[in-house]
Order: sequence, then C-alpha cells, then structure tokens
Amino acid sequence: MKKTTICCICFFVITMGTIIYLSVHKVVTIEGVAQDEVAGETIATGNESHALAFQPGEADSSYLRIPLPEGCKASDITIENHYMDQELWIYVPGGNEDFYRENVLSGNHQMINAGSFDLVQGGIVLNLQLTGICECRTILENENLYISFLTPREVYDRIVVIDPAYGGREEGAVRNGLKEKNVVLAVARALKEKLDGEDIKVYYTRMDNIYEDESDRIILGNGAKADMYIRIETACGEASEEYGIRALYNGTYFIPGFGNIELADTLEREVTVSVSGKAQGLLEEPDPDSVLYQLTIPAATIQVGYLSNAQEARLLSREDYIRRIADGIYQSIMTVYEMQEKNG
Repeated sequence: MKKTTICCICFFVITMGTIIYLSVHKVVTIEGVAQDEVAGETIATGNESHALAFQPGEADSSYLRIPLPEGCKASDITIENHYMDQELWIYVPGGNEDFYRENVLSGNHQMINAGSFDLVQGGIVLNLQLTGICECRTILENENLYISFLTPREVYDRIVVIDPAYGGREEGAVRNGLKEKNVVLAVARALKEKLDGEDIKVYYTRMDNIYEDESDRIILGNGAKADMYIRIETACGEASEEYGIRALYNGTYFIPGFGNIELADTLEREVTVSVSGKAQGLLEEPDPDSVLYQLTIPAATIQVGYLSNAQEARLLSREDYIRRIADGIYQSIMTVYEMQEKNG
C-alpha cells in the first residue's frame, strides 16, 4: 500500500512539474502532416508571393526561428510537408503583409533554398523551399515557432517508397475500359490503409490523380534512403489471352545481400499467392530510362495484371481484388523486414 502511495505521489509531482514548466516557458509541440495525409491543397495560397528575409550569419543554431503574430495559438497553426515538391507549408493565423517584412527568420536555415509568404484569408502561408527530402520537429515558445530539420534516417528506422505509376496527363495503358493510372492508384490507396498501422514510414509519390515527374520520384527514393522502392504498374500484352503477375528489376546495379532481384522475386511471389493467380516470371526492366535504373536502393516494379486481357481487366475493376493485390504487396514488405531481422 505504501509503495503504491509513493508511486502515485511521484507521478503527481512529475506531472505537475511538467505542467508548470510548460506553463512558464509556453512550449508546445506542433505536429505536422505529410503530403499523403492531406486531401489536395488544404492550404489555399494567394496570387502573389513575397520573399521571406533570413537573418544572415545565424546558421549555427539547431533550430530555425520563425516569429509569429501576437496571440498566435499552436492549435491554429497548420504545417504540411510536401515532400514531392521539397516544400514545407506553414499556415500562420493573423498578421498582415508588413509582419514578415519587419520580422525576419533567423537561426539554422541551411536546409532552405528560399522562402516566400502569401496572404490568405485569416492569415499568412509561409512556403519554405527545401534543399532535399527531410522531416521536421517543431515547437511553439513565446510567440516563436522553432523548426529543426532532420533526414528521414534520423527519425525512422524503416522507410518504404510506394510509387503508383503515371497520373494526371500520363494515363499509362488504356484497355477494356480501364486506365492504368487509376488502377495502380487504387492499389496504392488500399495498401496505405494496411501500412498506416505499421511502424514504417511510407512515402507515396502520389495519392491523387496528379502527374509527378519521374525525376522527382527518383529524388524521393534516393533522398529518403529508403529500404525499398516499389513501383506499381499494370501490364499490357500483344496477345489478349496473356495474363498474370510480373515483376521487373534493374539487373545492372548490384546490391549485396538484398537487392533488386530479391525484392522483385518477393513481390511477384506474394502478390501471386494473394490473388491466387499466375506468375509470369521475373523480367529485367527493358527500358534504360526507367526509374529503376536511376535508383541506388533496392527497387522493383510489380505489374499487377494485364489490362489487355478482358477477364483480368474485370478483376482489376473490382475493389475486393484490388485489396488482395494490396495484401500481397503488404506481405512482401513485411516478409522483407522479417528476412532482414533474421539475418541481422
């Protein structure tokens, strides 16, 4: 009984101490959201951008300091990491056009190429153009927002990039009433539902019907130093009776231990089992301009079926079948990590 009482008192003292500290120093952590967690552009910007000023000679600090208008609350600040564009968007309520003309940003700005701000209804949107793929940690203290920029590897132990091919103006194959860009996006969305529950940081090249340049996809994969890069496509054969699951890999770049061909083999096997389908076999990517040839991490393409086959196209239009494909890719990722853990 005495031991329980003492523990309760200690817990109370520690809790109250923390509350008092935060009250005195007004330190509040602000959580940002990743590009794939927002629906479209949730922060609407104006028509005219104004350059942000950075105080020179103060890049040795751990944080970038952003002054905030008086009375600005943490709950009103929105931070979005648009990693495909290498931009950080920050919505700051209140203030006017003169505020960031008179108040400069200071501290560590080595990860920033340039910055601008737009006036929007009810506040200001800051746009920080970054030098690469990064994560950030933010706190609000005494009407200043402090941001530390970290590499993904400094934050996450397990990192995966999922790349639904095409998007926007690039439709991919179009057969039997289906567009490749829509099929692979549906797979990625179903896969996200499963991966969101895992202790894995997943970057998606797109989560909407938008076009992302191939060079930006490459920058994301290499910049994040991901454990694996999985591109999702469909296949399209000359013969309409051709069907099944196929995986492609870059055979010119050898990665000791676990590399491109091992990832391709795992993907084809797990997806084929999940859909109870036919394995078409592994194929070395024939296009030298493919994303796979520009990546320096384990990377492979999984082609989830033939749009040119009428029966398989019907399957690819069904939500339950899409989920089975996503289950197979999910199981591939988990299998790879299990293998790596066993091998130390």
